[in-house]
Amino acid sequence: MIDERWSRSAAALSSDAEFWSLRIVDDRSDEHTVRNDVAQPFRTVRDRGALLTAWCGAGAGYAATADLSAAGLQSALDLAAARARAAAAVTLVDHRSAPRPAASGSYVSPNAEAALPSRGEWIERLAKECAAAAIDGRVVERTASMRVAHSDQLYVTSDGIRIEQRFRYLMPQMTVVAHESGDTQVRTLGGFQALLAQGGMEILARYRFDGSGARVADEALQLLAAPNCPSGVRDLLLMPDQMMLQIHESIGHPLELDRILGDERNFAGWSFVTPDMFGSYRYGSELLNVTFDPSLREQAASYAFDDEGTEARKQYLIRDGVLERPLGGTLSQRRAQLPGVANSRSSNWNRAPIDRMANLNIEPGTSSLADMIAGIERGILMRTNTSWSIDDRRNKFQFGCEFGQLIENGKLTHVVKQPNYRGVSASFWRSLKAVGDDTTRETYGTPLCGKGEPAQIIHVGHASPACLFADVDVFGGE
Repeated sequence: MIDERWSRSAAALSSDAEFWSLRIVDDRSDEHTVRNDVAQPFRTVRDRGALLTAWCGAGAGYAATADLSAAGLQSALDLAAARARAAAAVTLVDHRSAPRPAASGSYVSPNAEAALPSRGEWIERLAKECAAAAIDGRVVERTASMRVAHSDQLYVTSDGIRIEQRFRYLMPQMTVVAHESGDTQVRTLGGFQALLAQGGMEILARYRFDGSGARVADEALQLLAAPNCPSGVRDLLLMPDQMMLQIHESIGHPLELDRILGDERNFAGWSFVTPDMFGSYRYGSELLNVTFDPSLREQAASYAFDDEGTEARKQYLIRDGVLERPLGGTLSQRRAQLPGVANSRSSNWNRAPIDRMANLNIEPGTSSLADMIAGIERGILMRTNTSWSIDDRRNKFQFGCEFGQLIENGKLTHVVKQPNYRGVSASFWRSLKAVGDDTTRETYGTPLCGKGEPAQIIHVGHASPACLFADVDVFGGE
């Protein structure tokens, strides 16, 4: 719950800054794990603090504090204002004419008040799946875990804006390792830390967590017995748990506007996208429709307002294959003179907001999974990301998956292990030749998207149907 003491402390703040804002974040997380039938030590984290922002003349300044008393917040506000005055002569953007937050409001994750299991009940549930995965002596490691996180956030401004947002996240995970004759195969439920969503116990049903132990173990054993993925050019059918990574790396990061402007070049690289491309550049085939959509409340990065108080709504980034707008918050929009979205986000109370992905989704098409498979003469289906590599322009890439299955003459045939593929973002999406319908669409998320200096690790969400790409370079591992 939002602590009323925060509100009283905020009401007591005063400053000669033309504009100031206060953002308080209270994060709590618990992690339960059972590994090889043994409950692991309970892990709990609590982190709470505030970021003060001030605009003085043309400049902006920031100061963070873990002291949420009235005196602590006032001291941080005074420091932010002093920094803003010092920055006024060298700022990239004149904040005297910058847009300010315009609306108050609130947001609460779905089922955020619904009861969750106790520590003992979580361990019992995880132990059941862990034990169920012991289906064969070749299964050498079994891990089931559940992370539950809460975040209460209060944002207020000197103009009287007040925004309260309360989030609850669940992240189940199931991992099985199988080994035989020097060969080790890992199979997970959806990928490493990819089952992140907002809500309650319905998340477990969505990801089919109950019953996953035996199912994931069986697929790990199938991989042990499978031949290596063949090399060559094939049609590639990517399932949603791999599409998540494909969207993230070759659409999400390239479209972050601060990256396009060069802000990340000495840390995580630039982008092959340039400002003049928006409105005309063919990013993909006409089947590609990509949206920024923080309104889907069950997704990992849903919210009503970004961390600078900008109201969030669904917007198209790519429509019918043509690039429309970047992932840029208000500051980057003013720098580039381009439209953007409400994606100024920070990883915590002690970081200033920067341009980040949120929920970045591919809109469903019209093809059923059966029809896509039936139309493939020589191809491969790949599931679940296990490795990724992309160049410093977010263009040339090479991705690996946990599980592959060949498609020959319109039929799924045998399983292959260590399936990989590579391509170039600027042309890969133009090879998109079928997009699955809503029945193929699945929602994933990750808490591990890194960016910025100082570093910010943040959660993002991706929803996608299955997608079919023509003539992709596929290869096996060593």
